[in-house]
Amino acid sequence: MKPKILHLLSDRNVGGVTACTNSLMRSRLAEKYDFLLLTPDEALAQISTLKPDLIIVHDASSWSILPLLRRLRSHGKVLIHDHHYSKSFEAINVPIKWRFRLVLKLAHAIANYVVAVSHAQGKWMLSNKLVNPQKLSVIQQCRVLEDFLALPVKPLGEKLIFGVYGRFSNQKGIELLLEAMQGLPDLDIDLLIGGYGEKEELLRQMANGDRRIQFVGKLTNVPKFLETCDVSVIPSRWEPWGNVCVESKAAAKPVIVTNVDGLTEQVIDCGLIAEPTAESLKQAIVQVVNIHKTSPQTLLDWGNNGRESVRGAWERYLIEWDKLSEQLIRKS
Repeated sequence: MKPKILHLLSDRNVGGVTACTNSLMRSRLAEKYDFLLLTPDEALAQISTLKPDLIIVHDASSWSILPLLRRLRSHGKVLIHDHHYSKSFEAINVPIKWRFRLVLKLAHAIANYVVAVSHAQGKWMLSNKLVNPQKLSVIQQCRVLEDFLALPVKPLGEKLIFGVYGRFSNQKGIELLLEAMQGLPDLDIDLLIGGYGEKEELLRQMANGDRRIQFVGKLTNVPKFLETCDVSVIPSRWEPWGNVCVESKAAAKPVIVTNVDGLTEQVIDCGLIAEPTAESLKQAIVQVVNIHKTSPQTLLDWGNNGRESVRGAWERYLIEWDKLSEQLIRKS
């Protein structure tokens, strides 16, 4: 009988988390493990009969989740996969840091193990003593990338097309990018915006009257969206990892990312790193446009470098998860 691994996730609309979890469950590891994806309530209702060998909790740690973690621990080994918190998240969203850190310490103490999605996130956890170092691993997040890697390299035209996509939320910082565009009214570029969310009305108001900016709605085919772009912009205010950057690199697109959390470690000779401000993003856009005018091959090289850096990322992700899962399941 295959070992049973139970993934718990309350909100299936969290795009990056859902994409990675579904990719993992449909991977070749499904031949070795019996995967299930349930909400916490569904899991608790069946936990006695399920008898999982490993329970992976994808929900954010909080005071309300502590009783759940304690109940789960009585039924099997519990791993917290933290997609949510980071240094930049804490700096922006947490007014009472000691209380926030206390709940993370308690959650991580209850769990058997913790997985961080980036080296930056793991370093933040360790530097603030949020987890026992012996209970922590870093597995840089990934998803199936075949459709992105298969895209042809797009020749550069006279005018660059920038693309940004994701949830229209405070985290993703798309209004910072639109503010940067407002500061460059005469720059001849296009900007495609894909996604939806609570800030859509604000973003549309900011873009009103700017013919360079086009909203394309909720994306059902991310590779097709990236195929039309020349440069991908990721203007997040915080990002424990940032799947958009992995996808953009796999699509052979140069990237502009903000200097936050896991995004920074993803950009090595494949784009530019800006501060999460409109002014810094504006400067990065201008720099990319100038490179396009004077040395367009540099942009193509950045795209190729990014693609090559993630070509084996999915297989590495599977190997690391397989090794850790096997280790935890076998451990008495």
